[in-house]
Amino acid sequence: MLLKVEGLLKSFGGVTAIADLNFEVPEGVVYSVIGPNGAGKTTLFNMLSGIYLPDEGSVTLNGRNIVGLAPYKIARCGVSRTFQNLQIFFNMSVLENVLVGCHLRIKENFISTALRLPLSMREEKKARQWAIDALHFCGLEKYINSPSDALSYGVLKRMEIARALAMKPNIIMMDEPAAGLNDTETAEMLSLIRRISESGITVLLVEHNMHLVMQVSDRILVLDYGSRLAEGTTHEIQNNPQVIAAYLGSDTTTAGADVKAGGNHYAV
Repeated sequence: MLLKVEGLLKSFGGVTAIADLNFEVPEGVVYSVIGPNGAGKTTLFNMLSGIYLPDEGSVTLNGRNIVGLAPYKIARCGVSRTFQNLQIFFNMSVLENVLVGCHLRIKENFISTALRLPLSMREEKKARQWAIDALHFCGLEKYINSPSDALSYGVLKRMEIARALAMKPNIIMMDEPAAGLNDTETAEMLSLIRRISESGITVLLVEHNMHLVMQVSDRILVLDYGSRLAEGTTHEIQNNPQVIAAYLGSDTTTAGADVKAGGNHYAV
C-alpha cells in the first residue's frame, strides 16, 4: 500500500477538523476526497504534506511514518502537491517556474553551483530536461519561454501541475485543480489527470466538480465534518444511502445546504 492513514485527528481550538480518519491509497490510482466546504479536505492535505502536524494518528508512505517530517523532507519521499490558490512566480518564465520543482531532486551544493563545476552543469542540464518533459506532458510546450504573467488561468493551473510532476513524485496531491476552469479547460484537466495516473503516478484528488470526480476516480472518500462518511468505488458512492442523504437530501440537511450555497451540487 502506497499511502496509509490511521487514526488521524486534528483540532483547532475547540473545533475538530479531522476526526479519527482512516483510509488507504494503493499505487497507480486516482483516489478522490470529496465533501462540502469545511469538511476537512484541505486540512487533510496540509497534514499529509507536513504543513500541519496531526494531534494524533499516523501517515505511512511506502511503509515509513512521515508524521513530524518537514514539508521538504516529505517532498523528498515522493509527495508533491498543488494548491487551491495558484502558487506562481509571476516574475519568472513558465520554464523557470517548473524548474523550481526540480531542486529537491538535483545533486549539487553551493560551491559547485557558485564555481559552475561539472557536477553543477550536469545537474542543471538534467533538471532543465525534467522541466521540459513535464511541460510537454501537460501540453504546454509552446509556452516554455512565455512569461507567466501573460498566461490564462487554465494554462497556469496546468503549469502548476507540471511543476509538481517535475519533482518525479510517487504521489501527487491536487487540491481543486478544476476550480475556476471553463468546460473546455475542465475536459483538458480530466484528460491530464487520467494520463498522470496511467503513467504510474498515484493521484490524490480534492475536487468539487462531481462530473470530473466520477469520470476519473478509481476510489472515493467522502468526508463530512472531518469524519469518514463513506469510501468506495464511484458506483458504490453514487448508490450509497448515507451519501445521498447528506448531499441530495432535504433542504434542512446541513451538508446539502452548504453545497448548494457554494454552487456545487454533488451529482452522486
